[in-house]
Amino acid sequence: MEFIWYPKCSTCMKAKKHLLDKGFTLKIRHIVDEVPTQDELKRWIQMYDQGIKPFFNTSGQVYRQLGLKDKISEMSIDEAAKLLSSNGMLIKRPLLILENEIIIGYKKEIYEKL
Repeated sequence: MEFIWYPKCSTCMKAKKHLLDKGFTLKIRHIVDEVPTQDELKRWIQMYDQGIKPFFNTSGQVYRQLGLKDKISEMSIDEAAKLLSSNGMLIKRPLLILENEIIIGYKKEIYEKL
């Protein structure tokens, strides 16, 4: 499983600890140093199948600075993937990439079921 995180994010730290405590081996990826590509994001958005909004870090500064609140509903998957791949801080984190599933953010109850 691939764990995409931002090391200074307390939620990411909790999620990582949870997975390691359960004995999982993680391929760890820094969301800013190794920003997901446009193709990866398109594939994940389609796999997640709940629209593009869950992939945006809506509480982040970059999201607010770009005024994306009113623009997201108009975006195509291609436009969203291109924008998200331009700045890792726009992406909701952590991302846990499994073979046929993606988990966005950290919810203890979901991680418990892994």
